[in-house]
Amino acid sequence: MTEQTHLRCPDAQGCGSSDGYSFNTTKEQGYCHVCELKTWAYKGKLMGKRGKRGPNMDMGQMDDTSVVEASSKEDFGDYTPKGITVVDSAVGGSYEPLRGITSATMEKFNVKTYGDTKQEYIYPSGGIKTRYLKEKGFSATNLKSDEFFGMNLFPVNSSKIVTITEGEVDCLSAWQMLSTGSAYINPVVSLPSASPSGKLWEKCKGWLDSFDKIILSTDNDDAGRKVAERISLMFPRKVFVMNHGNHKDANDFLQAGDQKAYKSAWWGAKAYKPDDMLIDAEDYLKLFEDSPDFEYFTTGIPELDEKILGINKGYFTVIQAPTGVGKSEFMRYLEWRCLTTSEFKFAKMHLEESKLRGLLGLVSYDLHDNLTLKKFVDEKGRQEDVKASIERITEGDRMIDFSFNPEDGYEVLLDKIKYMKAAFDVDYVFFEPIQDLVHGDNKEGQLADLASRLGTMATDLGVGIVTIAHQNKDGDTMYASMIGKKAAFEILLARDQDTADLTERNRTYIKVGRKNRVGLGNGPAGALDFDLDSYTLKVVEGPKEPKTENKGDF
Repeated sequence: MTEQTHLRCPDAQGCGSSDGYSFNTTKEQGYCHVCELKTWAYKGKLMGKRGKRGPNMDMGQMDDTSVVEASSKEDFGDYTPKGITVVDSAVGGSYEPLRGITSATMEKFNVKTYGDTKQEYIYPSGGIKTRYLKEKGFSATNLKSDEFFGMNLFPVNSSKIVTITEGEVDCLSAWQMLSTGSAYINPVVSLPSASPSGKLWEKCKGWLDSFDKIILSTDNDDAGRKVAERISLMFPRKVFVMNHGNHKDANDFLQAGDQKAYKSAWWGAKAYKPDDMLIDAEDYLKLFEDSPDFEYFTTGIPELDEKILGINKGYFTVIQAPTGVGKSEFMRYLEWRCLTTSEFKFAKMHLEESKLRGLLGLVSYDLHDNLTLKKFVDEKGRQEDVKASIERITEGDRMIDFSFNPEDGYEVLLDKIKYMKAAFDVDYVFFEPIQDLVHGDNKEGQLADLASRLGTMATDLGVGIVTIAHQNKDGDTMYASMIGKKAAFEILLARDQDTADLTERNRTYIKVGRKNRVGLGNGPAGALDFDLDSYTLKVVEGPKEPKTENKGDF
């Protein structure tokens, strides 16, 4: 076997393709059609380089696992369909029916089977891909990555529609189902691999552009979606995608006897549109029917909930206040509400206090007692109560306390949020203060970028991101006014720290700022009193309307 194909790229970190690399065992040279890495053997090692000026890379010792996908080094010119030239093909062979494909279809595409051992697919310029029937593997001889299988059978302008599949067997199957009982020419071709190189599109652009419509009969996976996206950028409004329904591919339809269903899916192919675009009525109806309304947990502060509903999932909320107002305690109050009044999972990080202080702050809410220091716990003899409270609070793994070192850069923080969403499916992430998350020069620029990306990430991940921002003397967020501007919800806190009135000195007034995504108003939104005995915040209840006797007039 000279040419080995559909193997893993040796540059696992830089590329990661699982089937885009070929290796010629005679020349000991390889090529990745995805990342265009060229490789060669040198003193028992596999070396690699991208481009003429790229640095040499040491891929490690040569062994079977080093081998990935080779390419011809010939110069690629404009493609002109050529007659088939058989290169090193096995002698004999016959057009045998296989997997529902008839002998007539095999003959149409010149696909021969050699006993029960292998089947050969000959590409337009003579390269051969061999499928081993028993071993269920592939090899290739002189196979180029810049042409479709079968395109030599369908000249430019031979039809208005061309169909593209991911594999040769699907190509034969699709052509057979579309052509049976049809008087029209139905061009069907196959990609040379699941991750075709840029040379394919470059060389075949003119041929593809000769058709009015390009229908993709590909798998609904990442590879299939990437192909659809790439072709649609080259041929706007020409690309249509089939919905295979319960079937994986064209041959699956054929073997199941669902030829009519395949034709219906083919005729029903819909114009390709990226996942992030809404175009027709169906898209908007699906948006309306499938999208959840605002998801939130209530704050328990009536005036605030009337204006913003609660702390909203999928949005970026910024809590602002000058130093010393009690922003951290307000955030802890929200964490306690999330933990005890909802089923949401959340992650939290308080940079200005220890993890134990954060935990004991929640214990204080649970036990209605100031147990924020182990000293207090010991003095009050409540060790067992605290342990029971910790077990109660952490039951169900709904609360994650994470760490972050600002010197690592805020990219690490963004990655942590993505990780916690993927690994633990968190609904909310609380952290504070945002100004301490950046390190080094240009704090304003870094904070503006961070706030912008947090706002986008909250929407993309469907996670509620809640942070605290210090205010400067002018009432703007310190270092960067963009922090507040990028928020979907802006909660402002104020407290008179200098008044002689003890009640007022411990009362935090809440106001909804300029940003309120639900649009239910801004301005004053209730107040919280700090209770020194329990070291917790409690809602200030407003004056109630006096009750009057019902005399039957209403």
